[in-house]
Amino acid sequence: MASNQSQFVDVAAPVRNGEELDVERLKSYLAEQLGHAVERIDIEQFPQGFSNLTYLVRCGSDEYVLRRPPFGNQVKSAHDMGREFNVLSKLSRVYELAPKPALYCTDEAVLGSPFYLMERRRGVILRRKLPKGFVPEPETLRKLGLAFIDNLARLHALDYRAAGLGDLGKPEGFVERQVNGWIQRYEKAKTDSWPSVDEVARWLCDHRPAESGAALIHNDYKFDNIVLDAGDLTRIVAVLDWEMCTLGDPLMDLGCTLAYWIQANDHESLQQFVPGPTYLPGNLTRHELIDRYAATSGRDVQHVLFYYCYGLYKLAVIIQQIYARYARGFTRDARFADMNHQVDSLGRAAARAIEIGRVS
Repeated sequence: MASNQSQFVDVAAPVRNGEELDVERLKSYLAEQLGHAVERIDIEQFPQGFSNLTYLVRCGSDEYVLRRPPFGNQVKSAHDMGREFNVLSKLSRVYELAPKPALYCTDEAVLGSPFYLMERRRGVILRRKLPKGFVPEPETLRKLGLAFIDNLARLHALDYRAAGLGDLGKPEGFVERQVNGWIQRYEKAKTDSWPSVDEVARWLCDHRPAESGAALIHNDYKFDNIVLDAGDLTRIVAVLDWEMCTLGDPLMDLGCTLAYWIQANDHESLQQFVPGPTYLPGNLTRHELIDRYAATSGRDVQHVLFYYCYGLYKLAVIIQQIYARYARGFTRDARFADMNHQVDSLGRAAARAIEIGRVS
């Protein structure tokens, strides 16, 4: 697709009810931090995403993206604004696809929680629902798929110590900690009983492979977390949402990405988890993604079924945590109302993969 797609650049929308920011307090804070009067600020919200809240803040001709935890957040470690700011501050110096942060606020009197501002990267984000009349060509999607998975391998090859991120996490024992940790998070957020989810948890505990190495991992790498050049949809201009970035086994990162990569022939229960048009003609299959990653990274992917099922289970737990916030009255976002059934669907998908012994 050679023509310019600027009409499809990602845009913000009015702020959702219940997630408004205190405009006057933010204006006063920014005036103090920027060192000059702020006559007016306009705030909109990027409506996608289910975790940290993301806003567009306009100060005259300047634009910033503001990130803050969700209202009613009960998992502080999962929404650490300071940590995310620190990651971007160091990573953006060595990895040009990471947006540059501008400032970090710890004073909860301003907006009720810590938050940070970063630069805005303009571009196209391919989500589950494409804009009307926008259908990427098969060859474009294939080239994008190659760029997408090659970029993940590139991220995993970064020298995180040289970037100053050597203390970001503890790679040793990462697989065991992640499996146990997500099981514990599920139990804390549990609202329903889904046998398949429990079955997959037991299987993951019994089939942990040895650690495959240590790398800087994104932990939520998928189509709707990458920004594309409007003039060339096969060129990535930014990678977003670094809140779960850490040091760990890179194949666990690959597994999470595979869990989001929904194919046209997947069971219908998986279709609701498409974060981008991965099901359209021209896209790589999950097996092609795996083969390309192995070739680009040089890593052994023989245990990829474990990593894929881990990715599905982790996604189920994240959705359960989101649903629990809704069920417990901390958010009124109607998108969350039936997410408990989505947890069941993901558990069943992982159980089917285990039964047939492959990722598709």
